[in-house]
Amino acid sequence: MGAGGWTRRGTRHDRGPRLSLSYAAPAPQGVVVSDRIAVVGAGQMGNGIAHVFAQHGFAVTMIDVAEGALGRGRVTIEKNLDRQIAKGTVPAEERDAILGRVTTSTSLHAVRGAALVIEAATENRELKFQIFADLDRHTDAGAVVATNTSSISITEIASRTSRADHVIGMHFMNPVPLMQLVEVIRGLATSDATMRRVLEWCRAVGKTPVEVNDYPGFVANRILMPMINEAVYCVMEGVGTPEAVDTVMKLGMNHPMGPLALADFIGLDTCLAILEVLHHGLGDSKYRPAPLLRKYVAAGWLGKKSGRGFYEY
Repeated sequence: MGAGGWTRRGTRHDRGPRLSLSYAAPAPQGVVVSDRIAVVGAGQMGNGIAHVFAQHGFAVTMIDVAEGALGRGRVTIEKNLDRQIAKGTVPAEERDAILGRVTTSTSLHAVRGAALVIEAATENRELKFQIFADLDRHTDAGAVVATNTSSISITEIASRTSRADHVIGMHFMNPVPLMQLVEVIRGLATSDATMRRVLEWCRAVGKTPVEVNDYPGFVANRILMPMINEAVYCVMEGVGTPEAVDTVMKLGMNHPMGPLALADFIGLDTCLAILEVLHHGLGDSKYRPAPLLRKYVAAGWLGKKSGRGFYEY
């Protein structure tokens, strides 16, 4: 949920329209492996998305304003691919071909010729608005432009372009190479043709797409973030230590990872940004971020990526 060099503060949000919730129906054929994919952002979500598409035969251009972020993103793809090979889920002889399908660029001009562009920058409202306004000038007329936002209105993002019918949400889960789900979010103007193409792309890379409402947090984070926030309150109020809270949830609720360890993995700054969107967009105090979460983010304790959050790494 990061994007290398793309960062900006700000989390205001206006709620989008209410749409029907349904599991994705089978889509007609129409996606081909010759489709070129562009991913904007080389952070943990961006490089994961690039990895998955390249693994399934697509040529991918990974774009970031920071050359260093592109280098780190490529190293991450190589490491994750090597883990898959060690586990036997990817044949070793395919390694070079997969990596060869990933090219990098620091220019948004590189989106030209892509059938699908996926924005995976920092979870920040104003930043995404700016990126989509820029993408609108460079992306081919018939291309689908998707956002990996985990909470921000697709309708609002689409309004910054002249092609709202081609804009859609594709919320991949972290870590992308391992997690099967993609929340697919239809904005107010998203066309049926755009939805069908995106559902097919998801299936082409082995994911299970689920169509959800364009509402703050969609489904995944509207449920997950209040749980994480309540776990932070438990620590802040002295109900239990981080270890105690996580152990209760793992052993008592059969969660594979405790909420605070998960928050560290996601990034405490990302958790705070999503809670801000939920609180502003839904207007309910139950989404108010815990003061301790704000304090940790202000201190630079962002979780695993910074070396310290609720745990030390």
